[in-house]
Amino acid sequence: MGTIQAPENTPVWVDESRCKACDVCVSVCPAGVLAMRPEPGSTLGSMVSVEYKDSCIGCTDCELSCPDFAIFVADKKEFKFAKLSAEAKQRSIAIKNNNYRVLS
Repeated sequence: MGTIQAPENTPVWVDESRCKACDVCVSVCPAGVLAMRPEPGSTLGSMVSVEYKDSCIGCTDCELSCPDFAIFVADKKEFKFAKLSAEAKQRSIAIKNNNYRVLS
């Protein structure tokens, strides 16, 4: 299998055709970058969404925890990631407390 090409200026992205919306990646993201959005056509009625890409710290926790190999993080040599901020930590907690759903 070939190497997957990262979308330009994107720290983290999802292959929705492989994602089963288990929300494991959202649960491990320390920066609150990911959340589940409503998606009526998917098996579980939602889909992972990259909501705050500028807050991605490049930790790869989401990529490593995905059971379906559906989420990818850019290489640190090719992308300048953010530092983990207090705001990002609070957003992560809020998303988890919101049942992993997108914040309104």
